Amino acid sequence: MKRFFDLLLGLCTATVLALPILIVAVLVRLTSRGPALYWSDRVGKGNAIFRMPKFRSMRVGAPTVATHLLQNPEAYLTPIGSFLRRSSLDELPQLWSILVGDMSFVGPRPALFNQQDLVALRTEYGVHRLLPGLTGWAQVNGRDELPIPEKVRLDVEYLQRASLTFDIHILWLTAVKVLRREGVSH
Repeated sequence: MKRFFDLLLGLCTATVLALPILIVAVLVRLTSRGPALYWSDRVGKGNAIFRMPKFRSMRVGAPTVATHLLQNPEAYLTPIGSFLRRSSLDELPQLWSILVGDMSFVGPRPALFNQQDLVALRTEYGVHRLLPGLTGWAQVNGRDELPIPEKVRLDVEYLQRASLTFDIHILWLTAVKVLRREGVSH
């Protein structure tokens, strides 16, 4: 049922957002050197690595680490990178990952390939069995501001409570948080 929901919502969302996606892609290309998309190696279900697209918000050559680990992340942002991140528009290309089955709309956010501490803790608690999500329970309860143990605690709570009703609740909370721009630190 979850996969059917993801496909149906993904196709509808991609159709409605096709023009905004095209506009953002053009703006990224016009405001900085390099491609519009950045393909990031992420940890998916079963700890398998997959390539996840995002609109490029960082300059070409920025370090491949979680943004909170950079001493001065603003120095690496493109001219529209901060806006893309605050508005979550940089996440729109992940619709592709949902449509091909690498991600779901709701699940734990996919870890970067080099976030061994997060991956190890998720594996220890069984969270690695879930398909990663565009949004998740941890996202709506703190997003970038949460320390890793708290993220994993919330991921485990999602694992235990997972249902279509809970997913719809999380999607609703995500929309509210994005519109209010809550929980984004850069």
